[in-house]
Amino acid sequence: MTAPLMLTAADSGAPGHDRLIAAAPGAHPVLSGAVRITGWKEVNAAKNLWAAPVPVSVRNSLQLYVNGVRAFRTRGRAPVVLTETRTGYLAATDAMAHWKNPSDIEFVYTGGNDLWSERSEGLGAWTQPECPVQSIVGRQITMAQPCWDNSTKRVMLPNGARTANLVGPMSVGKQPEYVENAYELLGTPGQWYLDRPEHLVYYVPRPGENLATADVEMPVLQTLVEGNGTAADPVQNIVIRGIQFSYATWLGPSGPNGFSEIQANYQVTGPDGYSRQALCHFVPNGACPFGAWTPAPGNLEFHYAHHLQFLNDDFVHLGAAGLSLGDGAQDDLVQGCLFADISGNGLDLGGVDQPLAAVAEFTSGNHIDDNLFRDVGAQYRGGIPIVVGYARDTVIAHNEIDHIPYAAISMGWGGWPDKIHQAGQANNSAGNVVRNNRIHDLMLVLADGGGIYTQGLTGPDLADGEKVTGNVVYDQFSSGHAIYTDNGSSMITIQGNVIFHTNMDNWGSRHHDYYGGQDGSDFDPLDVEGNYWQQGDENSSKKNVTVSGNHLIDALSQAPQSILENAGLQPPWKTALERRYARVMPQSAPEPPSRVAVAAGNGIAYVTFSPPVNNGGAAVSSYTVTASTGTTVHMSANQFNKFAYLRFPGLRNGEPVTFTVEAANANGTSEPSLPSCAVTPQQQAVQLPGAPAAVSAYPGDHGMVSIHFKAPMNEQRRGDYSPVTAYLVTAQPGDHKVILTGRNILTLPSTRHTTFNVISGLKPGTYTFAVQAVDEAGAGAATLTGPIVVH
Repeated sequence: MTAPLMLTAADSGAPGHDRLIAAAPGAHPVLSGAVRITGWKEVNAAKNLWAAPVPVSVRNSLQLYVNGVRAFRTRGRAPVVLTETRTGYLAATDAMAHWKNPSDIEFVYTGGNDLWSERSEGLGAWTQPECPVQSIVGRQITMAQPCWDNSTKRVMLPNGARTANLVGPMSVGKQPEYVENAYELLGTPGQWYLDRPEHLVYYVPRPGENLATADVEMPVLQTLVEGNGTAADPVQNIVIRGIQFSYATWLGPSGPNGFSEIQANYQVTGPDGYSRQALCHFVPNGACPFGAWTPAPGNLEFHYAHHLQFLNDDFVHLGAAGLSLGDGAQDDLVQGCLFADISGNGLDLGGVDQPLAAVAEFTSGNHIDDNLFRDVGAQYRGGIPIVVGYARDTVIAHNEIDHIPYAAISMGWGGWPDKIHQAGQANNSAGNVVRNNRIHDLMLVLADGGGIYTQGLTGPDLADGEKVTGNVVYDQFSSGHAIYTDNGSSMITIQGNVIFHTNMDNWGSRHHDYYGGQDGSDFDPLDVEGNYWQQGDENSSKKNVTVSGNHLIDALSQAPQSILENAGLQPPWKTALERRYARVMPQSAPEPPSRVAVAAGNGIAYVTFSPPVNNGGAAVSSYTVTASTGTTVHMSANQFNKFAYLRFPGLRNGEPVTFTVEAANANGTSEPSLPSCAVTPQQQAVQLPGAPAAVSAYPGDHGMVSIHFKAPMNEQRRGDYSPVTAYLVTAQPGDHKVILTGRNILTLPSTRHTTFNVISGLKPGTYTFAVQAVDEAGAGAATLTGPIVVH
């Protein structure tokens, strides 16, 4: 395609006579916004570096695909020490001033858990903002505006306690996670660089790729399909069926606004974005309504679209959000569709700029059913498969969502003012339902999210508020809440869900109620009943929150089979969607692991990392960790899933060392990750850890108890030398011992939160439980519970 397909009200069908845009029988049409790149020549044999001409008409692109596999723009750690200034950075040397095309370089700031040597550099643990460089002169790096001010000067409330946006911090971290899009960083297989002045693209092929025959696609169009209606004259009654939408880009992050993310790929934009945009009455001359930040666009984008149906379509290899059904979407259906390998959000429904639109014009009555979402957020890691702004009577049911870097489903907006004892943004949302979805292998990079995340007021009362029922959520890597009722989340019913193996809470949390003139003495109304989980909260009903009749489990199989079997894709979509995924997503080696974090010890190091989001269509079987000294240690994926770290011996004290990680599956081995920050092993006495804090126990049925605890009070002050890597729980009488390990154990000190796990196999009786933190020196002091009656 050389231009988007434009749809207006004039292209609409009529009730009972839909306009059809569909695949011919047996055909698999692809609407592509790319140009094919040919004419490759080797230009540096030592680096296996190849180059090919790009049409002069192509001014930029942020994606490249080789035989259907996403390649990554060049990236690397900052090559010199950077000191932040008012306008950018002062580099320790002028090395970067001699790089080609410095104004095409971008700095990326990844959030995620702050752990050991790896810091959370984003605008919150849930974000990955990025800003372009404007110029480099000598040692002075000047960052592009307004991205830099929007990412480092977010205005504070008058008391200085928090930002006026009430969402996250004032500034990105002091250092970028990595530098991206520089010619000088070429050398890693699977990475590419577009030299715009020379109209050449450079690429280092992966093993097995032959550029003489490879299908290399560079996306050029930013929009494939655009539908523009109005409240009075909507685009309506159109069925789009059986079509693949692929190879569109989004150039915004490389422009002056960059990508100053705030949450869910919404961004702060414009020259006064940091001081006025969406801040409403919280700042002088603030723009209203509160929270109306700029969304990332959709590669397919519709406004005021009624009775649209997307059936059995594939949204793959896309550079922005996949499909955006914006304000005024009504009675639309998205069913049997595949969303995979999408840079940002998968499907956006409704905006956040019209919270009080008339009900007749409100986003309402839409269904998102039986779709497969996988590897969404492939580039902008805060991307979420399903994002719903302000909406009514939405049904999100029977979707399969897996292998994603952050949260899975985001509902609602505008609840953050409860942080300063004020009501969240008033809105007309009501009647939304999230039911029978299967969500797993989530939050593989970023943190402080969940499987089903809700923000703000969801309805006038519990009867008309959001319903979260019958969902199965498991294997959450980074810290957060599997079902997350965040700021201002009110009028939500959470019933009959299965939640297992999460990092931090299965459900959280309560927030004080300031809606309708309330003074915060009570909580926002919530009803949490009949769920199957490991959290084990006691039954209670007070201050508008009911927690009752929930059940402890120690394995997914212990939940009712009726819930497990009913969650996720229904026949026949399950078989069809997995087959289509295999057709459009070629088998490959995994993408590299990321965020390698290291803690040094006496001649050893502890190494952890984020596993690949895109596993190449086959489960990761093993990891190889390589030190800058050249030595390697191997670890099976099962071991990593259990312990979440590797102990690397044989290091020399006093010598700095870095580490990279490769992942392997049945198709091959990934490229190495970015190197960790350097650490220096040293001979130092290792002390036993302190006693865990806030230890408690909650009994369930069938000999199970949920044990809760926080990290020892001294764990943060100990630094990253010989960290706590396990907890020992001992039940008395009987001296029943269980060792608890995993990612939630490693991230516990930085979250300053409570974690928990289930101890099972106990006989009926009265027990006390001792919990001890474990490090290289052994098990430390114990904290005991009171007597607990086990049934």
